[in-house]
Amino acid sequence: MFVVKKEKNEVLSLPAKEIKFSSLKNLGTELAQKILKSISEEPKYPADIAKELKVHEQKVYYHIRNLEKAGIIKIAKKESKQGAIANYYALAEPSFVVPFKEFQKDQKISQVTNESEFLKPFIENGQLNAIIIVGSPDPHGQDKARSRDGYYGIDLALFLGTFLNYVPQFNVKLDTEVRESDLEKNLILIGGPITNKVMERVNGKLPIRFENGNIKSTLSNQLYPEDETGFIVKAKNPFSKDSSILVVAGKRFAGTRAAIIAFLKGFKKIAQGNIHNPSIKAKVVEGVDLDSDGIVDDVEFRE
Repeated sequence: MFVVKKEKNEVLSLPAKEIKFSSLKNLGTELAQKILKSISEEPKYPADIAKELKVHEQKVYYHIRNLEKAGIIKIAKKESKQGAIANYYALAEPSFVVPFKEFQKDQKISQVTNESEFLKPFIENGQLNAIIIVGSPDPHGQDKARSRDGYYGIDLALFLGTFLNYVPQFNVKLDTEVRESDLEKNLILIGGPITNKVMERVNGKLPIRFENGNIKSTLSNQLYPEDETGFIVKAKNPFSKDSSILVVAGKRFAGTRAAIIAFLKGFKKIAQGNIHNPSIKAKVVEGVDLDSDGIVDDVEFRE
């Protein structure tokens, strides 16, 4: 849901969450409003909020409990502080809506497509709800590998951007920057297990995966040894039952490029699932060099 405001020649928008009329009572005090303003830019620990606002800590905790119960704020992250787990709070959404009557159907709003369904939960309500993880270009891991796949992620990000209305924060990390808490979120992984160490950790749980340097499909029992082959898999996040992962990877960087091109030129086929089992969202593709310049510029679906 979004709230939209037209200002001069610009249309401005914010993601919004619907709340109940009864929740408005939690917003009625000046202190509650100051707390919400304080955490609107970044998640904060209640004790830090109390120091910032120069009020007693228990008053802040009182409002935090009520605001969380009303669904207005949420726990954004947890950190260890002095031997205990500290909850950091953020707004559930940047704005809120209280409807006084039922929503009406709008024929101008496009219907949900298989393609947009495929991108859930990574993109919902016009905003990116995932971390994009690419391999570091610096030597890392046991093989001291350097990633050449990362810049292909720019093309994928541009593609995903066509589905977005709002980008509230940075969403890209190198595999060497990822923390354990990040792994519980929705993840978009670019590149194979040698150059992307997060991909290395999930590889064995994928229906299409890397085995002995080749791509192996457990759906067709087919082995794909070509350097220009890549795959796309959407699956449950093995680090969290409440999240998902989207893997875009190739045997070499040419294969990753082929998988990215598949999004740009054949997204409808990707959303249809595997030919051997359409309920499993997993595809193998092979890059094609149409103009014979040594660079993959098209793609064929192998399964």
